[in-house]
Amino acid sequence: MFPLITGLSAFLGVLWGDAPPSLYWVSQPWIIPLAFLYIFFLGGPLQEEFGWRGYALPGLQRKYSPVYAAIILGFIWGLWHIPLFFIQGSIQSQVPFWSFMILIISASIIYAWVYNSTESILAVLIIHTTGNLSYFLFPVQTTIAGGVFLMILNVAAAFIVLLFAGSELRTDFRKN
Repeated sequence: MFPLITGLSAFLGVLWGDAPPSLYWVSQPWIIPLAFLYIFFLGGPLQEEFGWRGYALPGLQRKYSPVYAAIILGFIWGLWHIPLFFIQGSIQSQVPFWSFMILIISASIIYAWVYNSTESILAVLIIHTTGNLSYFLFPVQTTIAGGVFLMILNVAAAFIVLLFAGSELRTDFRKN
C-alpha cells in the first residue's frame, strides 16, 4: 500500500510540476530486497515496533479507544524522531516537522489497525519496513507538490481504514 501511495504522490507531483525523481532502482531491481532487509534491520522497524505496537499500543488501548490510542502513540512516535531532523540526509531533515507529524500519525492509525487485526508484530514490522522502503523507491520527500500529495494520500488512507473497516473500528480496532 505505501509504495503505491508514495509512487502515486511522486507521479502527481511530476504532473503538478515537480522534477521527476531519480528511480535508479528500476535498472537495478536486485537492490530492492537488499534495501528492504537493510531498512528492516537497521532502518527503524525492528528497533521500534516491539515498543510502539507491541508494548505501548496495548497499554494505551486499556485506557483509550484504539483510535485515540493510535493518535496519541503517533504523536509520541513523531516526537521520538526529532533528533533525525538535525541529521543531514535523513528523510526527516528533508520535510517540515508538521508534515512529518501528519504522516506519522496517519501511519500510526494504519499500523494500529494492522496490529489489532492480525495480533502480529511481524505484520507491523513488514508494513513499517515497506512504508520506509517506499521513500527509497520514490524519493518524494525532496519535492514540494509530491510531498503535499503524499500527506493528502496518507491521511486519506487512514480515513479509509477508519471508514471501511467497520463501525466497530472507530471505537475498537480489535476483532470481535
